[in-house]
Amino acid sequence: MANLNRRDFLGLAGLGAAGLLGVGALGRAPWGTWYAAADTAAIAGTTLETVAAPVGAAGYRTLTAGPGLPMIVRGELAEPRPGREDRRTALAALVQLTDLHILDAQSPMRFEYVHQFTGSAFRPQETLTTQGLVALVARVNALGRGPHTRRDFDAVVTTGDNTDNKEHAELNWFLAALNGGTFVPNTGAAGRYEGVQNSGSELYWNPESDLPDRYQRAGFPPMPGLLGAALRPVTSPGLRTPWYCVFGNHDDAVQGTVPSGIGPLEAMYTGGLKIESPNSEQARAIGSAASADPGALVAALAAVTTPPRIVTPDPARAPFTPRQFIAAHLDPENTGPGPVGHGFAPDAGETGIGYYTFEIARGGGAVPELPSVVGISMDSTNRAGFVEGSLGEAQFRWIERTLEAGSSRHHDRDGRVVSRAVDDTWFLLFSHHTSDTMDNLLPDPENPGERRYGGGELVDLLHRFPNVLGWVNGHTHQNRITPHPGATPAQGFWEINTASHVDFPQHARVIEVTDNGDGTISLLTTLNEADSRYEVRHGDHSPAGLASLYRELSFNDIHADAALFGGPGDHNTELLLPSPRG
Repeated sequence: MANLNRRDFLGLAGLGAAGLLGVGALGRAPWGTWYAAADTAAIAGTTLETVAAPVGAAGYRTLTAGPGLPMIVRGELAEPRPGREDRRTALAALVQLTDLHILDAQSPMRFEYVHQFTGSAFRPQETLTTQGLVALVARVNALGRGPHTRRDFDAVVTTGDNTDNKEHAELNWFLAALNGGTFVPNTGAAGRYEGVQNSGSELYWNPESDLPDRYQRAGFPPMPGLLGAALRPVTSPGLRTPWYCVFGNHDDAVQGTVPSGIGPLEAMYTGGLKIESPNSEQARAIGSAASADPGALVAALAAVTTPPRIVTPDPARAPFTPRQFIAAHLDPENTGPGPVGHGFAPDAGETGIGYYTFEIARGGGAVPELPSVVGISMDSTNRAGFVEGSLGEAQFRWIERTLEAGSSRHHDRDGRVVSRAVDDTWFLLFSHHTSDTMDNLLPDPENPGERRYGGGELVDLLHRFPNVLGWVNGHTHQNRITPHPGATPAQGFWEINTASHVDFPQHARVIEVTDNGDGTISLLTTLNEADSRYEVRHGDHSPAGLASLYRELSFNDIHADAALFGGPGDHNTELLLPSPRG
């Protein structure tokens, strides 16, 4: 997708249904705008009703409620047939959360200073990730059901990068926010912030100072009292819907890229020395080592000549292992709305297996012929580290066997049709990585002899099964929906990639599955934002005010990328598919 410049993005954010046509945006006829839900109450709280839009054209901008985003019908994989809205039957409704990046902004094991080369290393809103997540939980609860089918949500799935730096503190906050409860989003000294945002360095936004740092020179205003307010107790209502968890690279590797097990780095987490302002050459060396040569990282950090900041050590910052991450989900204290383990198998804390299946919606019932909709949760991280992902042989073959067991008719590895006397199960797959970011084929240190599979090979596997409807993922922080046509119409599926909740536009996505009663099915996707006001007074340090500031600051981030918003066909859509039943 071509990058949008800032002006293009602002124009897109301000367009409503009357001003945007799908034909030009998607480049193919005959699709265009369409609202399935004429009832205004049905779309309330979603981006069909309204979406964040900036006030003004330059400098630091506040936000306001802009016109809603249109519903775009996409028929690349099946022709939309008239009257389907009146014939359709709802099969499932779920919510995808992704890339929450719950973040300990005071941790000594952070590389904020490389943001001059890699923008995501520091964000001006990063002290407010927990307040933003609680507001998102409130939005999911307030919606409660799909805007088109009015079916109650069957599941919530969070597709990875739940934490930012694999700390136990971050994991505890994440679990408390989704399950409900009160927690204090602070590490180190009680009630005192000890991070880069009061360092006095011009590299960072120092909100409680009038220092002319690079953010204030870009128009960021001072916000006295913000850092202290960010450390106050947070209370979350918890989700009211059963939720399931998927691994992301930030849940597995140091800063999402450096493999675990490097002793000096592990010790830095809980230590009392924090590097804040190395010179530019030293910062570049650290960033290069972290992203490409982790073996050189310790030496690069040791070469820093600027004195580190002395901070309060905290054992809560200790990094967790994948097994500990799973075990925390299996802890009965973290069951919340369920299920126990949030998808992970009861023995997964010992085995370390991070992939599983889960029933999204059971078929039959009042309409016995309806199929079940089942989720396949994948673990696309590579224990060797680095940002991109892949699948090991054992997981890849498990996915193949799972799909075969739920398919009455599919193609084998040689392309021959296999027919079996079973009822079809319809599948949605979930992972952190996308099809084009699964190219990290380095050997897994836990299974060094195991072959790794990339995204293209997974796409080829999914094409064999007509009952695969979609693959839902995150990682890119971008809204993007991609059709994957197969050798026959029945072998196509949709890849649904959703923007993060740490970078603007801070979206989550509702996905509704319907049988249209005409030989087609639809995946109805609707973006939604957190339940926080667009307009906020900068001195408002209430939980609601901080959640609103979280969005506003993310929009104004000097590293904000307009392309993350996506195009019209990546937002609110009806995605047509041939029915697996023909």
